Amino acid sequence: MTFLSFRDLQIKLGGRGRTTIYRDVELGRLPKPVKLGSRLYWNEAEIDAVLEKSVA
Repeated sequence: MTFLSFRDLQIKLGGRGRTTIYRDVELGRLPKPVKLGSRLYWNEAEIDAVLEKSVA
């Protein structure tokens, strides 16, 4: 299982802004992050599934 930091997630989503990413999380368009220590991380497999679904 690979986790993405916020910066990695931004890059994967094409430079999407912080506010847009958190809005998409709240609206259910992106999966919720997992808190490890004091930082948030996203499961890369879940992000890939969302991206594949949006392309199809």
